[in-house]
Amino acid sequence: MAYDPGNIFAMILRGDIPAHKIYEDERVLAFLDIMPRAAGHALVIPKAPARNLLDVEPGDLAAVMAVAQRVAQAQMQVFNAEGITVTQHNEKAGGQEVFHLHVHVIPRHAGIDLRPPLSYKEAPEVLAQQAAQLKTALTG
Repeated sequence: MAYDPGNIFAMILRGDIPAHKIYEDERVLAFLDIMPRAAGHALVIPKAPARNLLDVEPGDLAAVMAVAQRVAQAQMQVFNAEGITVTQHNEKAGGQEVFHLHVHVIPRHAGIDLRPPLSYKEAPEVLAQQAAQLKTALTG
């Protein structure tokens, strides 16, 4: 399947729609999910067009995973997390909903279940506060 430059993450990369960015470099962007499964749920994406794991350039995949690790470390600190869940889905049958490679990095606490997908939209001011805290942890 071909990459669709009209997907929501491509629009975020172009600046067509806003995002609560927490990290950015020449290859990768990380931002908060507006429909988080837990507080601090972040998405890490390559800047290069890649539909998913099946077609991403290896260097871009390595950069995404390195940033996912850094985001997870920051989430452990900022949210006093006890663990991290990392997920990545490929193609419709694999659960992928946005067809631009993305890695979910979700802080976890023992005994607290994740919200169901797409069940809760976080308030923009809460996302802004969380993004500021994560940016500080990522640069400090």
